[in-house]
Amino acid sequence: VQLQASGGGLAQAGGSLRLSCVVSGRASSIYHMGWFRQAPGKEREFVAAISRSGRRTSYTDSVKGRFTISRDNTKNTVYLQMNSLKPEDTAVYYCAGSALGMADVTTKGDYWGQGTQVTVSS
Repeated sequence: VQLQASGGGLAQAGGSLRLSCVVSGRASSIYHMGWFRQAPGKEREFVAAISRSGRRTSYTDSVKGRFTISRDNTKNTVYLQMNSLKPEDTAVYYCAGSALGMADVTTKGDYWGQGTQVTVSS
């Protein structure tokens, strides 16, 4: 399975961006999916996750109320809508997948895409 993330770019504080992650090789519906990010000099951190069906979601506290994870299994795509962006959201964002469960995809994931850079200016 391959994951291809896109949608990063430059945004002003308070602005919005939408990231996409396309799953290929296997149907996305078999994977719980998540987003992680890594800022310069910092460890990679969990951002958001969504269950196979899309009925369950999980977020790290710092993005609750601002970011929304969703998926369209007919398009094998997972999205991360990021609103009210802050400079501290600046990072490389990675999508990840796991067939094992939400606990796995919120901690380490089994499949990873390449990162997409998000830069938020103040």
